[in-house]
Amino acid sequence: MTKALRESPGAAAGSGLRTNRAFRLLWCGESAGKVGTAVTGVTLPLLATVTLHADSFRIGLIIAAQWVPWLLVGLPAGAWVDRHSPRRLMISCNVVSAVSLLSVPLAAAAHVLTVAQVMAAAAVLGLANVFFSTAYPVYVALIVAPDDLVAANSRLQGSDSSAQIAGPSLAGVLAQVCGAAVGLLVNAGTFAASTLCLLLAREPVGEPAPVTGREPDGPPEPRAGSIRREIGEGLRFVRRHRLLRLFTVVAALANLTLTAWEAVVVVFLVRTVQLPPVAVGLLMAATGAGGLAGAFAAAPLTRRLGEPRTIRLSLGATAPFGLLLPLTGTGAATVFFVLGSAVPIAGLIVFNVVVGSFRQRATPRPLLGRISATTRFLMFGAIPLGALTGGVLGSLLGPRGALWCVVTAALLPALLLGCSPLRHRPEHEPAVTSQQSSAAEGTPCPSWSTAPP
Repeated sequence: MTKALRESPGAAAGSGLRTNRAFRLLWCGESAGKVGTAVTGVTLPLLATVTLHADSFRIGLIIAAQWVPWLLVGLPAGAWVDRHSPRRLMISCNVVSAVSLLSVPLAAAAHVLTVAQVMAAAAVLGLANVFFSTAYPVYVALIVAPDDLVAANSRLQGSDSSAQIAGPSLAGVLAQVCGAAVGLLVNAGTFAASTLCLLLAREPVGEPAPVTGREPDGPPEPRAGSIRREIGEGLRFVRRHRLLRLFTVVAALANLTLTAWEAVVVVFLVRTVQLPPVAVGLLMAATGAGGLAGAFAAAPLTRRLGEPRTIRLSLGATAPFGLLLPLTGTGAATVFFVLGSAVPIAGLIVFNVVVGSFRQRATPRPLLGRISATTRFLMFGAIPLGALTGGVLGSLLGPRGALWCVVTAALLPALLLGCSPLRHRPEHEPAVTSQQSSAAEGTPCPSWSTAPP
């Protein structure tokens, strides 16, 4: 390792996480929760395909139902998170999610389960996820020091990717042995474990008091229209920040193509390639293996290559492997699925870790919930469209033809990054600094450049 790299500010990042009790509890709880979520991600399509005999279009509707709430309440959720404790909101969301999941196996046991009920449960799960995932990065930024954010997000993303290995495999085995609905019981249990860990974690020291409508040392402000004004502040911040705007567009396009892939892939593996559920689970686990590799690689790549080059290569060097997916067959030809799914997901995880860390580091704390919600509203708002697009393409062109369209479209986000202003930045220059972020909004940057440890 060169002297320059040894002296890199991020070289010792992560050292403070070992003594950070709140982060360790969050990490443990989220590791459990992600396993259950990964099980559900395979269980719901399998349940619809094998038990309810749904076609690609209905599976697309089920997936879309989980993400439509982002279009309905995504922006107000950001203002809500900025007014309340993110930890308490996460606990409430876990409870709601567990209850919605339990309704599906209970209905299956009573032989009254329908596609409509699965869609309704997915919608409730998605609504809870809007508030949870908006509060989640706010809570991480409050309990983790700025220099440790990349390391913290890498560990959290690593747990997520590990869950994508264990979860699909477990889902396939459960579906083969006990029926697909049983997998949802596992997820409900993991939500309970995540809730327990959050209950044991401390409230962040820097947690602001609830909004009262009164500025410090100033007159009270009228409450009418305040939510609309706060939403507008978040939208303007993202619109004026060139790199944040670029990353949001790239992530939205990546989510659109990835969800279109999800709407088609289970039907493709079950009906076109003709694999049993346990084999589908094992192949889907390959996606998690790629994500785990990306999570482990994110911090070292950032230290060695710098943020701009890491972000550019994260998609540019990996997205072309997706063209192997439609070549998947039985036997040795399953290697095309492994490479075509694992490598692009690895790149996407690197992108998520680096870009997510800079967003947490560079956003003013009073705006963090709104920026989180605004970017997710735009990024996740593309997901229902992707799910419906995948379902329609699968119905019109067949699963294999739909995959060819999707993996070709997945090259566009990589092209946008390759042609972006990042290519002109020095290797070890941060993608964005707190001063740049503040300048994007045209306001001074006082205390928000440092978050409480």
